Parts: sequence; C-alpha cells; structure tokens
Amino acid sequence: NNTACVNPAFRPKHLEPQYKKAKLTMFKATTISFLFMLTAASQVIAFAPSIARATKTPAAAQTHKQPLRMIGSILDLLGGGDKPLIEPEKALRGRETKMPNIDGYRHYVLGNKLTEVPDGYKEAVFANGCFWGSEKGIWRLPKGIHSTAVGYCAGFTPNPTYEEACSGLTGHTEGVRVVYNPEEVSFVDVLRWFWEAHDPTSGMGQGNDRGSQYRSGFYYFDDEQKQLIEASKAAYEKALEEKTGAQREITTEIAAATDYEKYGGLWYFAEQYHQQYLSKPGSRPYCSAQPQGVALPEYSEWSPFDKDSAEYKKHEPTLPASFWSKYAPKRGCSVVQEPNEPILESAF
Repeated sequence: NNTACVNPAFRPKHLEPQYKKAKLTMFKATTISFLFMLTAASQVIAFAPSIARATKTPAAAQTHKQPLRMIGSILDLLGGGDKPLIEPEKALRGRETKMPNIDGYRHYVLGNKLTEVPDGYKEAVFANGCFWGSEKGIWRLPKGIHSTAVGYCAGFTPNPTYEEACSGLTGHTEGVRVVYNPEEVSFVDVLRWFWEAHDPTSGMGQGNDRGSQYRSGFYYFDDEQKQLIEASKAAYEKALEEKTGAQREITTEIAAATDYEKYGGLWYFAEQYHQQYLSKPGSRPYCSAQPQGVALPEYSEWSPFDKDSAEYKKHEPTLPASFWSKYAPKRGCSVVQEPNEPILESAF
C-alpha cells in the first residue's frame, strides 16, 4: 500500500526485495522518460531546418533517423546488459514486399547498380557494427569493388524495416554486402579490412551501440570462404591476445548463407537513405566501431591452403603492405572523416 511505499517501517520484511526491485524499475522508467524527452527536444531543434527541406532536398532528410540510434543506445545502456539473440519463432513475421527504391538504384559514389553481380564477380556479406562506417571503409578500397550496400542480414524476419531491425525483434544484424572482382581484389583483403575495422570480441554490440543488431558476423557463400574466415579468425584472435596480453575471445558469428534460406534469405537491402549514407550531403559522421589497432597476420602464416596449391595462390592478397601501413583502420573509427572517393593506387 501507499504507506508501506513511503515508510519502510510499515513494510513486511519478507517483501523488502520486491520493494527494492520496484523502486529500481521506477527509477529506470523515470530516467528513460527524461532522456527520451531531452533527446527528442534537442533533435527537433537541431533538425527542424532539415526536416522542413526534406521534400525538396532528399539528402537533408537523411539525418532524421539519427535520434533513433541515440535513443536506442540510451535504452540499451539502461537495460542492464546485452540481450540474447531472439528465437526464430518469436521474431516478427515480416512481409513479402521487397524494400522499395532499391532496384535500379546506383551506388552514390561508384555509380554501379546495387543489385547487379557481373559475371565473374563474387559477393561477401559481413557485419561489424553500425553499417554506415562499415560500408565506407570497403567502397574506398583502391580497386576491384563494384558496389557496396548496407542492409539487414542473418535474421529471421522477411524484408525488415530499419525500425524493426533496431528493435532486436527480427534477429538481423546491420550488415554490408560487397560485390567485388576477385581478379583485382582478394577476398583476403576484404577479410583483413573486416577484422581490423572493429572489435570482434565485443559480443552483442559495438561501442555504444548495443544489441544483437550490432553483432559481428561474416557469412560465407562457398567452402573456400568458410575456410578463410575461420582460419583468419583464429589468427586474429591470437594477434589480439599477443598485442594486449589478455585473453580475447572473438565472438564473431560465422554461418553459411544457405542457413537463412528458410527465413527468406541471408540478406535484405536497407532503405535507400541508408545506402552510402556518409557520402551524402547533410549526413552526420557517426560511427561506433572500435578498431583495435591490431593487424591481421600475414596470409602465409594462417592460410588454410597448402602453399603449393591453386587455392593458396587464388586468394593471395592483392593490396600491398604499403597500402595497409598508410590506410589500415585506426583506433577511433577514423574512416568517417576520410574522403568519400576510393583511394588512388598512386597514393601508396
């Protein structure tokens, strides 16, 4: 009753744990409400001009989803720890309709269609934190990248929206799809950028972005990709431990693309405004990835293939040491401040 809530002397001692739990719940609810209103008010002030121009200047509308990330991070931090991946049978039902305005859409920087895969080209799909920065690092590689795209991968809900994926109720993680020419850039180069551009030991999240929608993952399309991912994971885990002097267990999810066929597929494109977001006028340089400043060991040290085999030669890195010494991911997710254009080979 009210008296017991106000005066502890009137509370039955055996109910004291319940009172404490209720008090904590009320505190969290009040704090969340306050922070939500504060964030909403600040964003209305900050984005009023952009929202007013949204119908005339599509790029200006890109920023209106940023409050969702900020509020989501606040809720995650107050939630008291990472939540587990949702069970498939409890995920949202989704829909049959594909994401609109993606078919025919061209990469904002590279100019190629996002959905096309030219003959002889390969796909790579990975997740390593907020997909805005993850995508930019890959499209800037100096050669061999036909297109990059952001989307929702490795979940259980067909054709999810951004809001649904952010809720954690679809099982998806924010991912990047790369269409590349293996004759010009090796899968191993893409792998190296993936590992070095984030903290793969951080479980369900990256930096301040917490939740299964920010988990690290790499998803393979054939057995060679699988072997390379698994071998490089072991090598990078060892490198992290040697560099830091502490045990660093990599939590990156590794799975076959075919594992998700029963849920409609591995990959779903995100909304058009998310595509190449950081290259567009009015974008905010947001990135929560946590590069560790540790290099993946040389390919020759961890390759799963015999050095005399065709597979070994097929996957040898194409980007030289001079590239990595100058442009490898740095601590602090500096990629958001880099130019949008691909790196010129003459630059290294």
